[in-house]
Amino acid sequence: MGKIIALANQKGGVGKTTTSINLAASLATLEKTVLVIDADPQANASSGLGVDVATLETSLYECLIGETNVLDAIYTTDIEGLDIIPSHIDLVGAEIEMLNIDNREKVVSQLLAPIRDEYDYILIDCSPSLGLITVNALTAADSVIIPVQCEYFALEGIGKLLNTIKIIKSKLNPKLEIEGFLLTMYDSRLRLANQIYDEVKRHFQELVFKTVIQRNVKLSESPSHGLPVILYDADSTGSKNHLALAKEIISKNS
Repeated sequence: MGKIIALANQKGGVGKTTTSINLAASLATLEKTVLVIDADPQANASSGLGVDVATLETSLYECLIGETNVLDAIYTTDIEGLDIIPSHIDLVGAEIEMLNIDNREKVVSQLLAPIRDEYDYILIDCSPSLGLITVNALTAADSVIIPVQCEYFALEGIGKLLNTIKIIKSKLNPKLEIEGFLLTMYDSRLRLANQIYDEVKRHFQELVFKTVIQRNVKLSESPSHGLPVILYDADSTGSKNHLALAKEIISKNS
């Protein structure tokens, strides 16, 4: 049975999408079957995996409002074993349209039930908000990866997210666990980055991934080519970091 992992943090710009794309590509490279669900209306994970968002016939939006079967919204990517359900700017309106649906927090959960066994991992790239679609993602997920940027305000807002996770755990999804806190945009030359690392480690101890994602030019460049960094430059630090993260997750779940 596939493991569903949401990547969430309501703070924008912390590396959620970058991690989603590159962790998925690394897991697929390690011969796991992976599905990425782009649950962010900005659709950056979709374009970062080479999907032309402008010409999409179906996306997550149509699935959520019941217009299309989830199987019709799955697209393949350039990496064998890696599929995606892309997003679209229309997703912004889905939250309003879902308000009248019964069990509206469980729509994503119900969508994924029939395809869950087809994949080893399903990664949900959440939008930087704690709205209904993110609540849906956390209700469907087995665990959540929380990317934390190595900067001054990093720990601000984590409390809010942890509180949301606690509420979802008590009311909607008792099996939800924290897969781990992932430190992103790490620059070992900066004293601040090291201080943040130490502080996150002190707070969350063994919940912090051993792997950190370092600042890396190739990692920033690859999405503009519609490629995960492992296809753009396999020898780059960004590529190596995400492969290490994928291995850490596989060994944790085996």
